[in-house]
Amino acid sequence: MNSTKLQGLIAATYTPLDDDGQVNLSQIPQMVEGLLASGITGLYVCGSTGEGMSLSTEERKAVAAAYVQATKKRVPVIVQVGHNSLAEAKQLAKHAEEIGADVISATCPSYFKINDINTLIDSMSEIASGAPGLPFYYYHIPILTGSSLDMVEFLAKAGERIPTLTGLKYTDTKLHEFQECFEFENGKYDVVWGCDEMLLGALATGAKGAIGSTYNIAAPLYLRIIELFKSGEIEQAREMQKLSINMIRAIGKYPFHSGMKEVLGMLGVDCGTCRLPQPPLAENDASTLKEKLNAIGFFDWSVNFSPKNIEQTV
Repeated sequence: MNSTKLQGLIAATYTPLDDDGQVNLSQIPQMVEGLLASGITGLYVCGSTGEGMSLSTEERKAVAAAYVQATKKRVPVIVQVGHNSLAEAKQLAKHAEEIGADVISATCPSYFKINDINTLIDSMSEIASGAPGLPFYYYHIPILTGSSLDMVEFLAKAGERIPTLTGLKYTDTKLHEFQECFEFENGKYDVVWGCDEMLLGALATGAKGAIGSTYNIAAPLYLRIIELFKSGEIEQAREMQKLSINMIRAIGKYPFHSGMKEVLGMLGVDCGTCRLPQPPLAENDASTLKEKLNAIGFFDWSVNFSPKNIEQTV
């Protein structure tokens, strides 16, 4: 089993839909090439960003297979297989291994909330057993699952019962807990950061890899944050992170993922909009969103990957 730690910027990919709201697999090769050209080092498929929970099991299988095929092993493909039905999740895990995915990850069930560590471990063990040859990352996102259990306790107990447990996708804002997880047993587990607007703080805490939605549209900005952090230019890195915050704030004035898909369309990548229950943008929202992004120089960072062009907008 390949347990190499995830590094750099991993894009939580979008699932393209056509005008009728059906999955449009033909767009995926273009999306993959664009992401790789922007400096992305991995793809996280069918997660929150990819509307995994709004897709049928068969659609999720098709999307995962299309991303694996288009990526051609150039970067790792992580398939998110969490489901309210553990049987379906286990089936998705098995399929991910069969199609040649590199890693699986899973949220916990969210309709019936998980309120204790042992139940969480039992549930994740069931899912991970569907792909015994793939590394498994638990996807901790309490704002959506409603499960905010102690992740240090989870790591302390889960390793004995989930042989393929490799780490966490940590999408919460508790940097102190992230650090504890990252340093647990001298870095035994790979803990990947999941809040784009706090990347700089996560880097300072030790993060080596991050998974995020806005890496689809602004990877050069985040790569510049990493570069400045590594070279000790913290003040400039902070200014770059502020641009990220401003960008996310602008998009967050609208239904976020529908807004992100609209921005991708502005950049020439047609992903359609989101499925209900995520609402589409209202009339005129696209033009006002574009105005807000223009005001912070967003389209300069997205089209031209020069750090100079990024910093001139600050």
